[in-house]
Amino acid sequence: MASDGNQAAVSLLTNLTKAAFGLGAAATAVNASIYNVDGGQRTVIFDRFRGVLEETSGEGTHFLILGLQKPYIFDIRTRPHTFTSNTGTKDLQMST
Repeated sequence: MASDGNQAAVSLLTNLTKAAFGLGAAATAVNASIYNVDGGQRTVIFDRFRGVLEETSGEGTHFLILGLQKPYIFDIRTRPHTFTSNTGTKDLQMST
């Protein structure tokens, strides 16, 4: 009787271990196939078979095919640039 209880416990623990490894592998695959695009960014997808895809992804969470697609995230925000130059006035003084 005691050996039947031990066999059942070992079988249960073996099945739980297999299920835990399976769930862990599935969670890792799902996590690797999700990517986020922040505000002010766009994503271009490179597909191994079709090359660069025409459509871009906007902000939000997106899925890709693991191993076949790779996202390239670009910052598309406009940035102000300040240019300084020396200019001459009518009385030949330089001002910046």
